[in-house]
Amino acid sequence: MSRMDALDMKILTWLQKDGRMSNADLAEKVALSPSACHRRVQRLEKEKVIRNYVALLNPRAVDRKATVFVEITLKGQSEEILDAFEKQVALVPNVLECHLMAGAADYLLKVVAQDTDDFARIHKQYLARLPGVVQMQSSFALRTVFKTTALPL
Repeated sequence: MSRMDALDMKILTWLQKDGRMSNADLAEKVALSPSACHRRVQRLEKEKVIRNYVALLNPRAVDRKATVFVEITLKGQSEEILDAFEKQVALVPNVLECHLMAGAADYLLKVVAQDTDDFARIHKQYLARLPGVVQMQSSFALRTVFKTTALPL
């Protein structure tokens, strides 16, 4: 990856705010010609600094009102146990994030569900069947106070 400069950081900051911004508008915001701006964006995409462009959905509008954080402890930390768990958890459709942790739990999952009944179904159908799990603790978020996808640059 080539070294990023202040203009690259400006481009990334604006694209994190609005990934659908036209190249002309982006070029104007960062004070570059449209062609120079386009070349920089293409380089950032090629170098995988920009991984993807997505639409961020309102969970309530698509009936995913419950956010549940699930702490998972495995029976061990061998490579085989971790690999088996990670392969299976990646297949659970309601898991938005899975983090290998340091501390009391081995993994922290962020799960979305329609409601508590839907989470019970997800738990029974998917989570309880994950390999190597010896303990699970679920915490329901009461309200999202703050959320962003933008990395501080």
